[in-house]
Amino acid sequence: MGRARADFAIPAPRPSHQQPEVLSRQEVARLLAHAEHRRDRMLLTTTYAAGLRVSEVVGLQAAHVDSERMVLRIEQGKGPRDRYALLSERLLADLRAYWRVFRAALWLFPGQRPDQPMSARSASRAYHVAKARAGITKRGGIHSLRHAFATHLIEAGVDLCTVQCLLGHRHIETTTRYLHLAPPALARRGSPCDLLDFLPPPPR
Repeated sequence: MGRARADFAIPAPRPSHQQPEVLSRQEVARLLAHAEHRRDRMLLTTTYAAGLRVSEVVGLQAAHVDSERMVLRIEQGKGPRDRYALLSERLLADLRAYWRVFRAALWLFPGQRPDQPMSARSASRAYHVAKARAGITKRGGIHSLRHAFATHLIEAGVDLCTVQCLLGHRHIETTTRYLHLAPPALARRGSPCDLLDFLPPPPR
């Protein structure tokens, strides 16, 4: 008809966002206790204790454990970029006990070949085996340990900026989602209604 072609801008539907099911401290302890092998337990413990991604924990080397500064050096993490993660006294003691038994040449968690690290798939399998043995039915894979790390820190009163640094997030907005996963931390702050000195009588 001699008219210009009509273009229609149809907005895409908003994607649905499901909040992960966070493991409680008791569930994390039970999961670690039910790891199938000692190496698997140490890997899962390190993942939770330092809040690591699966790619970061399988890439750890013995040289990355800095007991002087109490940090774990993460090389080429997400980004890719280097960063430092938390090394607690308890994790350091557990890693030393583990190292006395498994003296790998290079990788902290070697795979079937000593010169290669454990694969992310093997680490994920170790998590799911431990979860099944512990009778935990919550959704999620090994990344749930990182979610639990951040959520438990916030529940303990650690500020968001510190949690952001420990997780290696570039933007604070990424860290704020853990506020929704830590209702006990929010409940402790109370409601503004609790601050009112006087409430009017209820209406008839």
